[in-house]
Amino acid sequence: MQIDKLRGKELDQLFTAILAMRDLEECYRFFDDLCTVNEIQSLAQRLEVARMLREGFTYHKIEAETGASTATISRVKRCLNYGNDAYEMVLERLYEKENK
Repeated sequence: MQIDKLRGKELDQLFTAILAMRDLEECYRFFDDLCTVNEIQSLAQRLEVARMLREGFTYHKIEAETGASTATISRVKRCLNYGNDAYEMVLERLYEKENK
């Protein structure tokens, strides 16, 4: 697990801060202060790439729809196949929330 190399007080503080958000508006405000617009868009793009890969879209379609590079798509696919199953967990929770 690569995140083990990063573990520490500062990262714990960041993740605890994210978990402390009460709603979507607080997330927008926090991430607007924390990240550049490009950084936020890159994170959102990766999640969308993961969703599309999970649904069986081709690299070409994903690239056209999201603007993600093939390198980004490959990295996300590698995480889906060999990572910590976090994309799968989050996408499943989002799917469940949308279908309630």
